[in-house]
Amino acid sequence: MKTLERISNFIGNSFAIWVLLFAGISYAYPTHFTWLNEHTVLLLGFVMFGMGLTLSMKDFKEVFRRPKEVMFGVLAQFIIMPLLAFALAKGLNLPPEIAVGVIIVGCCPGGTASNVMTFLAKGDVVLSVAVTSVTTVLAPVVTPGLISILASQWVKVDYGSIFLSVLQIVIIPIMLGLIVRTLFKKQTEVCIKVLPLVSVIAIIAIVCGVVAVTQPKLATTGLFIFIAVVLHNILGLTIGYLIAKLLGMELPKQKAISIEVGMQNSGLGVALATAHFSPLAAVPSAIFSFWHNISGPIIATIFSRMKETKDSGI
Repeated sequence: MKTLERISNFIGNSFAIWVLLFAGISYAYPTHFTWLNEHTVLLLGFVMFGMGLTLSMKDFKEVFRRPKEVMFGVLAQFIIMPLLAFALAKGLNLPPEIAVGVIIVGCCPGGTASNVMTFLAKGDVVLSVAVTSVTTVLAPVVTPGLISILASQWVKVDYGSIFLSVLQIVIIPIMLGLIVRTLFKKQTEVCIKVLPLVSVIAIIAIVCGVVAVTQPKLATTGLFIFIAVVLHNILGLTIGYLIAKLLGMELPKQKAISIEVGMQNSGLGVALATAHFSPLAAVPSAIFSFWHNISGPIIATIFSRMKETKDSGI
């Protein structure tokens, strides 16, 4: 088990490299990977189940202990990234499918990787976990609503079907994970140590499936999508940090809010785009999965060297 744990940690720490490697292979040999696209929902369900195994009720108690901070983080997550996505889609005059894809990833809740990056950044990890948990729980209602409002000028959006998808893909697996952890706490602690390996394999498979089925169009639109995704992520990280700073939050909280805003549950974006729109609409989320695992460690390293200059804030 210790060997498997070491492998899991190594794979988790080098996630971006593995995504890039296998995305390249699936681009070169798409016929071998197209079948993975049919299992996106199931694969993401495994990832969300794993997230449920790592959560506990104390993660949600922070909502009542620090409601002001958590609420700010939730609002920042569901306002900044969706509006940035819409602005980029309009400003860059993105084609409809790609515009919708950028908006979808922007409307998703925070990703679990944000909690790890906040820890590495010496930020407020408890706040990060609380915001991720709350945005994830709210996702079935908020994410479809935001997509309906922002993407409707490009495509017709069915709020009800997206609501049910988020419920099935995110909430049910997470609840099952919470139940399993409650009933089998000791066994769960052992399983958690190898979760990074399972999650990385699932996300890589999701990305490979998307790349394989969109390979012909990626040849002409890939660079354009990459630029939009990078801008989206960097602007999210920057604006999240600046707003937290302007509101007088302490430095560890500024770091947590920045990373929470900038890092999305892009796997959910892939699943929703694939199920309700088109494979090409899933590409921005797939690229986001790769990119934010490069930008995350970079911003965490920068943040970890920053020092608090004064006592302040909420």
